[in-house]
Amino acid sequence: MRSTISTLPLFLSIVAAASNGTAANNSTAASNNTAECNFSSIRWGLCDEAKVNGTLPMDCATLRVPLDYSDPASKATILLELARVPSAMQPSKGSIQFNFGGPGATGRGTLAAQAAVLRNLTGGQYDLIAFDPRGTGDTLPFLCVQDDVEATTVLQGQASSNTTEYGVGRIWARGTIDTARCQSTMNETGKYVNTPFGARDLMSVVDALNEDGMLRYWGLSYGTTLGATVAAMFPNRIDKLILDGVQNPHEYYHALADFEEWTDSDKVFAGIFSTCIDAGGDLCPLASLNLTGPELEGRTWHLLEQLKSRPIPIGQYLIDYPLLKGFIQQAIYGPAGWPGLVTMLSFLFTNQTAGLEAIATSLVPDSTTTPLDAIKLSQALLGIHCGDRTARAATLDDFQPTIDRLYNISTIMGDATIGTMSACAQWSIEPAERFQFPSSSSSPQIATSNPILIVGNTFDGHTPLISAYNVSETFEESVVMEVRGYGHASLGLPSSCTWRTVSEYFSAGTVPEVGRICEVEAEPYGNTTWADIFGVEVGGNGGGVSAGVPRMVRL
Repeated sequence: MRSTISTLPLFLSIVAAASNGTAANNSTAASNNTAECNFSSIRWGLCDEAKVNGTLPMDCATLRVPLDYSDPASKATILLELARVPSAMQPSKGSIQFNFGGPGATGRGTLAAQAAVLRNLTGGQYDLIAFDPRGTGDTLPFLCVQDDVEATTVLQGQASSNTTEYGVGRIWARGTIDTARCQSTMNETGKYVNTPFGARDLMSVVDALNEDGMLRYWGLSYGTTLGATVAAMFPNRIDKLILDGVQNPHEYYHALADFEEWTDSDKVFAGIFSTCIDAGGDLCPLASLNLTGPELEGRTWHLLEQLKSRPIPIGQYLIDYPLLKGFIQQAIYGPAGWPGLVTMLSFLFTNQTAGLEAIATSLVPDSTTTPLDAIKLSQALLGIHCGDRTARAATLDDFQPTIDRLYNISTIMGDATIGTMSACAQWSIEPAERFQFPSSSSSPQIATSNPILIVGNTFDGHTPLISAYNVSETFEESVVMEVRGYGHASLGLPSSCTWRTVSEYFSAGTVPEVGRICEVEAEPYGNTTWADIFGVEVGGNGGGVSAGVPRMVRL
């Protein structure tokens, strides 16, 4: 289903030019309001359970917002689809909006899955709201392929860049094709799919809620880039804002690749094996092989090299380098994926064919998932990320230093997003608005109306702790809280300290002291969940990050 674009009544106009009078598509500051008036109010009603189905009561609504905030003369609009979890305590103190990452992940379904955990963490005093961002779901979907045949072609073209000596060249050429396809099919609407417009959508929701005109927000992963952007565009309208699992927005907007995000990936990979030994054979089967953590890691690397030329046939499946490497890269997100990985490695190391076939079967997409469905997240990621990025490379030779740098930063993750970065380097759809986010952490600081709470895990293989500190340098009086554990963002690490800190922040605006480190109760290969921390049954996905922060997609 395509998003419906409509026009506004003639008497309404959009006010989206920068407050300093510069053109909106080259703005360095944003007007304090997204519009002179609300284009539609929010009327909450029943949710479509096929799209939004959680364990807590929820209601849904649509909100009409400008298609193009950069053109005051435009009357075209789109509908944002919102979901709300009402506060446990009435009357509500207001609303908190969420973005769960990607970019390209839908918001409503994830809120439904994580609602019970999030309501407890935030103190139960606020309504929780999420919408499907531009480019996702039915909200101006960014989809460059038109049917399953085209989607299958794209999926079959995805490959690892370091399987053969020709891999990098093949991926660069694939990026050329993908970029041309998107330019042909999405040029008209793709320019309205970008993070600055996403930030303005957040503020349109704030205005339509008719509360206090201030933003309360919790962003995870890419949601931290969206959060940093809205804080930079509307610094005087920030009430409480959490950036959790922090992406480096300076690189996101201005570099040829997200180099910093892989800083700690190799440490996390090593941690899979060292914590396995600590957990013991009852919880981690690899520990029964009587090898050290480094020996298990070395054996895994040896197996990967073998699979490049000697893939293993298991029944009707093939265990090859891309399959195992991709499985490992997904596991880098956090301990929720480690038991499955170490079980597979244990079967491979001990030649347990039956067990391998069962795992291989589980990795095959569900038969009800069409190729078009399978590619939607990666297509949305292209539209949002590539449109936001300013850096370009004309040739593979120009791009090769970027590839080399990625390989040098991380052996396990260096090749993970080269396909995405290759397409972005050749991107030709220009966004309707380019907000000039600071190019580095050494740029002048931005003063927000209230302090921002920034959360980073000690061992995060996707958004390292250093990125949290880099973003903190961008915003005056922001505070970094470190969560001492493995995983991507704090939702995957049940911790009473995190609960207390987040709850106090939202209830009273209290930021922790500088240097706050929260220990976690959840150990890798253990079974501690948020329900254990809260002391009550929370329902839904009570302990995992799997539904809270979307997995990386390979392009």
